[in-house]
Amino acid sequence: MADLFKRHETWLGLLIVVLFAGLAWKSDEFFTLGNLYDLVNNYAMLTILACGLFMVLISGGIDISFPAMTIIAQYGMVLLLHHIGGNFAVAFLLAGGIGVLLGLVNALLVNRLNVPSIIITISTLNIFYGLLLWLSKGVWLYDFPPWFEKGIMLFKYTDADGYDYGLSLPLLAMLSVVALTGIIMNFTTTGRKIYAMGGNRESASRIGFSVLRLHLFVYGYMGFLSGVAGVVQAWTVQTVAPDSLLGYELTVLAAVVLGGTSLVGGRGTLSGTLLGVILLAVVQNGLNLLGVSSYWQTLITGGIIVVSISATAWSQHQNRSLL
Repeated sequence: MADLFKRHETWLGLLIVVLFAGLAWKSDEFFTLGNLYDLVNNYAMLTILACGLFMVLISGGIDISFPAMTIIAQYGMVLLLHHIGGNFAVAFLLAGGIGVLLGLVNALLVNRLNVPSIIITISTLNIFYGLLLWLSKGVWLYDFPPWFEKGIMLFKYTDADGYDYGLSLPLLAMLSVVALTGIIMNFTTTGRKIYAMGGNRESASRIGFSVLRLHLFVYGYMGFLSGVAGVVQAWTVQTVAPDSLLGYELTVLAAVVLGGTSLVGGRGTLSGTLLGVILLAVVQNGLNLLGVSSYWQTLITGGIIVVSISATAWSQHQNRSLL
């Protein structure tokens, strides 16, 4: 029990339980099936991107360019679908493929230039956005194939009020990504190598790990998940806007860091990342239901992030002191 309460995930989980109880008491709408179902669907894209960023942070890097990769992937996917047709499998392959290519560009620049990844990816964020705006002329896309607009819904259930429940496209994509990321990071040698590289890149290189291959894998995976998230967002809003995700990188980064993932690499868990997403989602949804001003929402959310990051940093400092 003592070891359990030393873990960041335990305290994060307890905080979420307290927030659930408080919001359920304050708002009759919070703890309803409809609100919770909408909450999971609305934050599916954030969860997908958080899984990719989690892997990058564990490797000792950081990627700020994924909002641009997401928009470019979904923009290219919609345009290509008009020419070649297809289904959702084709859509995910097209968007994921475009995302992987952009992610590999980041990987090569980070590896070859030996410049901090945050500088590289801030630069590519602006380059990718600039190219998209120049090529697209800022035109929004609304025309989707009929099968895309219809979407996917497994185990569909309609309640007495006519509201549909089931495994929707965002839920299916999110569950698949979480499962895949968990398998890679917890049950494969690649995952262990990523942790090792994040802990000490020089030592990992000396014992024979290919840093280039790991960079290609990590940033390519971030690009792939950006493409997956692009398909989910395009289906959710039925629109592709070239500038729709500006600033979204900070929200995703906040969720991952809330989960206890270290910004210097080598430390963090996928379960912690998921708890960070849940905490952010619950706070934002609860504040909306309570009618809190958007200005106060930003302040409160920022305060929670600062407190959580400070607690994570203090815990890691204590652990190093004990060692």
